[in-house]
Amino acid sequence: MNNETEKEVNKESRAYKFAAGKGVMNLPNKLTIARMVMIPVFILFFYLNFTAHYFVALAVFGIACLTDLFDGKIARKYNLVTNLGKFLDPIADKVLVLSALVIMLTVPSFFTQNLGFWALIVAGCGVALILAREIIVSGFRMVAASAGMVIAADIIGKYKTTCQDVSIVVLIIGAGVSELTDHLAGAIINYIGLAFFALAVILTVVSGINYLVKNREVLTK
Repeated sequence: MNNETEKEVNKESRAYKFAAGKGVMNLPNKLTIARMVMIPVFILFFYLNFTAHYFVALAVFGIACLTDLFDGKIARKYNLVTNLGKFLDPIADKVLVLSALVIMLTVPSFFTQNLGFWALIVAGCGVALILAREIIVSGFRMVAASAGMVIAADIIGKYKTTCQDVSIVVLIIGAGVSELTDHLAGAIINYIGLAFFALAVILTVVSGINYLVKNREVLTK
């Protein structure tokens, strides 16, 4: 931590003490752990059969996404970045998104509405590509770290993450609307969600290739 950061952070303030907590269990790490805990809660409400259960599941997913937004901001603001946070945060993010995509595959109507079974096969391939990209990039970063190199996130990867989150939210909204009414709105929302999902898959492949090409020297050592 540099001198400028030292001046900006008032370690005697109540806000800092609340955020710092005790040991590695600071507020950002607590939020990350809370996000991990919300994953099975999200899955539970996704499958529970009661009126508007998709919207309840969506609310849990939205809160989990918000914890991802706030834990990083708090950690950077108060210089509370820890190795535990570096380890748990990306895991929580990936498991949340991948869990949502996988469980949606178990409900074919998310991807086959007026399209046919072929759409479910295409969606399954898309989810497999997303999963493969995360595994490859994570392994690539581990190799780079062992060589003393740091691979920063690129802008394409950020767009990919945004599209994934938006596609999940929109698809669940579409399913919730279709469950409550036969109105055409449900199908329209579903198609919008599928468009974002397709864009997310494309960006996933592009960002994965971009990571490997830009940092190919990692594999030459």
